Amino acid sequence: MRFKSIATGATFAASLILATLPVKAQELPEGYPADYSDLIAKAKKEGRVSLYAATDEEQATALLTAFTQKYGIQVDYTDMGTNNAYSRTIAEAEANQTGGDIIWSSAMDLQLKLAVDGYTETYESPEIKNLPEWANYKNMVYATTVEPVGTIYNTNSFPDDSFPKTRAALIAYIQNHRKELSNKIATFDPEKSGVGFVIQTNDGRSSESFWQLAKAMGEAKVKSYSATGTMRETVVSGENVMAVNVIGSYALNWIKNTPNLGVAFGTDYTAAFSRPAIIPRGAPHPHAARLFLDFMLSKDGQTAIAEKGLPSIRTDIEGYLDLDSLNDMVGGNLQPIALDDALLEYLKPQNRVKFFREWNAAVK
Repeated sequence: MRFKSIATGATFAASLILATLPVKAQELPEGYPADYSDLIAKAKKEGRVSLYAATDEEQATALLTAFTQKYGIQVDYTDMGTNNAYSRTIAEAEANQTGGDIIWSSAMDLQLKLAVDGYTETYESPEIKNLPEWANYKNMVYATTVEPVGTIYNTNSFPDDSFPKTRAALIAYIQNHRKELSNKIATFDPEKSGVGFVIQTNDGRSSESFWQLAKAMGEAKVKSYSATGTMRETVVSGENVMAVNVIGSYALNWIKNTPNLGVAFGTDYTAAFSRPAIIPRGAPHPHAARLFLDFMLSKDGQTAIAEKGLPSIRTDIEGYLDLDSLNDMVGGNLQPIALDDALLEYLKPQNRVKFFREWNAAVK
């Protein structure tokens, strides 16, 4: 876990020093209700907002900097894993010592469970009209990104853009090159990674070919990892030839500076997950929390998020990937994971145990 505060000037690209940062006169955001100026004033009086985030600092920098420059409110940023963000939110709420104002995590199922179990505030953001219907769960959980699931590969093994383009082609390739690929395929371990669990279980319930893929990888002695970054290192080094079902938004940035790394998205089916944000029950700075959430979902906030490589949930972002341009990039078959009760199915103990049993039988 890492704790960062813009007030210290220690971490972010802009190196902001709030003590000397001038606060610009505020204008009411376009389309917002007239009384929103009261929320801005109360948020400024609170003076700070605390984020618990399972998002790499590099991806958060532009967003935090833009918010502070716009409103002059201090941002405290605690970087932690998805499971830690979930358990800490519950523990603090039960002790009436809530420390986070915003919980931002890629574990979509755990974010939804916090809402269902009563650990979140309900807030109707003025930005709802700019979001797809599947990106809002009962005004308690808001999707903030749409990130494709893809496969990274070592281009030395697949010259001239020869990597399989569809799920069926990938399965066939693995089956036909089982010996050459033995111990050279990587994928998420759903038992050790929160986002890996979401990706694999969603694939299991959304794609008829998932278990065929799992079996094919298992026959090639697939290796499981808890982080996309680790899988990247093994693919670049040549230890692995490919890593299947990884965070594609990260990969799109990596390939810019890594000549022997490629990323592929299925032209027939590309799932996409999100990093939902919630306001936890008893947030210590409730007005600043609402202001920050609205900014995250606004065009300015979404542009800042997309600037750092996390595609926007909106459709009006210029110069960076958003929902529409991402769908075009992957061939028009983007299938975002909806924020709905289906996400909770695999959190039920019997379903979770069944999935792990079937997964382990397929890949081991």
